[in-house]
Amino acid sequence: MTIDSLDPEHFTFPDPASALDDPNGLLAVGGDLSPERLMIAYRLGIFPWYEEGSPILWWSPEPRAVMRPNEIRISRSLKRRIDRGDYEISVDRAFRDVISACAAPRPNSGGTWITDAMISAYCELHRRGYAHSFEAWQDHELVGGLYGISLGRLFFGESMFSRASDASKVAFVRLAELMDRWKFPLIDCQIPNPHLSSLGVVEIPRAEFLRYVEQFGQPPDRRGEWCL
Repeated sequence: MTIDSLDPEHFTFPDPASALDDPNGLLAVGGDLSPERLMIAYRLGIFPWYEEGSPILWWSPEPRAVMRPNEIRISRSLKRRIDRGDYEISVDRAFRDVISACAAPRPNSGGTWITDAMISAYCELHRRGYAHSFEAWQDHELVGGLYGISLGRLFFGESMFSRASDASKVAFVRLAELMDRWKFPLIDCQIPNPHLSSLGVVEIPRAEFLRYVEQFGQPPDRRGEWCL
């Protein structure tokens, strides 16, 4: 099976259900990272993910990793850290710093998928009030955080980083608490990993995820700068 090449003049995507099984979720190639195309992609449950020097690749994996905000799992050690106030958590205070930190090479990794073009595109979405960052601070130094896209009543998580123990986890807990308060039913986490699974992230069928997107991912959007 082949994947579709996107028309550079039209912001359309193939049916997410037509994504490849191997590599899991690969749906389309090409296009651009314009705000208009990105908004359409996310409202269809599709996200970009590619390496520097590669064409833009678009994905809709099966199954999908998600967090139900009211079901977040907080270990005793993490709760103690939160109760002690080890980190100050803010929202939308340092978006470019957070995404740039997420783009930094990780241990045992040869590179990053958050390219300069990605950083520029998501900073523009932040300027338009769609992309948001949660920051963890220690002694006025940024030591962890995460960023993602908010559409309708869904939050589409993109990446997180940590320079101090549990800093990104504490930021994620604050994200989940805010989403629960606002009655957001899901946080999209795209692909599972042990870090997310420890917080209670689960996998659901793509078809179920897309029903959530259709029901909850449409306007009105909670745009603008957020605060806790």
